[in-house]
Amino acid sequence: MADQRFSAAVYKSRLDRAQELTAEAGLAALFITPGPDLRYLTGSRASTFERLTALVISPGRAPEVVVPRLELAALRESAVDELGLTVRDWVDGQDAYTLAVHASGGAGNRWAVSEATPALHTVPLAECWGSAPELATPVMRELRMVKDDAEIEALRRAGAAIDRVHARVGEWLRVGRTEREVAADIDAAIIAEGHTRAEFIIVGSGPNGADPHHEVSDRVIEDGDMVVVDIGGPVQPGYNSDCTRTYCVGTPSESVARQYEWLQQAQRAAVAAVRPGVTAEQVDAAARDVLAAAGLADKFLHRTGHGIGLSVHEEPYIVAGNDIPLRPGMAFSIEPGIYFSGNWGARIEDIVVVTEDGCEAFNSQPHELKSV
Repeated sequence: MADQRFSAAVYKSRLDRAQELTAEAGLAALFITPGPDLRYLTGSRASTFERLTALVISPGRAPEVVVPRLELAALRESAVDELGLTVRDWVDGQDAYTLAVHASGGAGNRWAVSEATPALHTVPLAECWGSAPELATPVMRELRMVKDDAEIEALRRAGAAIDRVHARVGEWLRVGRTEREVAADIDAAIIAEGHTRAEFIIVGSGPNGADPHHEVSDRVIEDGDMVVVDIGGPVQPGYNSDCTRTYCVGTPSESVARQYEWLQQAQRAAVAAVRPGVTAEQVDAAARDVLAAAGLADKFLHRTGHGIGLSVHEEPYIVAGNDIPLRPGMAFSIEPGIYFSGNWGARIEDIVVVTEDGCEAFNSQPHELKSV
């Protein structure tokens, strides 16, 4: 369906670049099975089953697709036909792994599989090839980490859609309701505002907010609770939103309000640090240094951000030790948080994309602590 993927020209450009990078990496072949990498290269939404489906990319050879005949109809919903790719379909009883290796040319010592390839398929491919595979991650990371104009526009739409949901959270967040009840309203709103589904919903009230990966529970929201609401999901053609705001049910104490202001400063500092040439770890340090100055260093428990696109979490990761220089088109979250175990937590998260001279934020809901 046209609204579920990009034009064939976009995928053709990506496939051509994948071949170039495969050659530069000295790899004889890439086997890309269903998952975000296959969707990125062809628009296919195929799922991994016990039967092998694989896009086969080799330097100097036209890419081919190996697919079970009973999955052909699903494959036709991708850009495969428009791209003119050779499709080798197979039926039960045939050796799909030999077919895939033949499609690659089968020559060379080094070959790779996508991260999503299960052992169920990796092991037979290795037996057929005669050597162990590498991961296609270096090739696919270089492709997917820098977003093109079409991807940036998709992420921009996703950001606007999740902003509209956050704008309504005050309607549902109130004393006497459970986290689960609030999450149900958010789930419906995420879909109503243009997402295909809710990929994740975190409603962390009171002490649950001190767990960064708390989801929802039957805890009843109380007066004075700080509530972390972290939500997101995909919009067509599959690019994700991810945005966190922290709310207070009632009026926060002076101490909580002061510590939250430090968190706001940390998030602003990290966003301000984003520009081409700055490293991912320098952006992480910008947030971390502000919180350290406030005596809150030990309350920041996770990295400052993660890349986003067809996957909610992907390269680049905004974390200490990652010295990759930022480039225009890289999109990622900026989400410092502070967590007081057994008491409360707070997090502020926006998605940004690196521009030629700084960054653009895809989220515009206010960062101030909102009382509801």
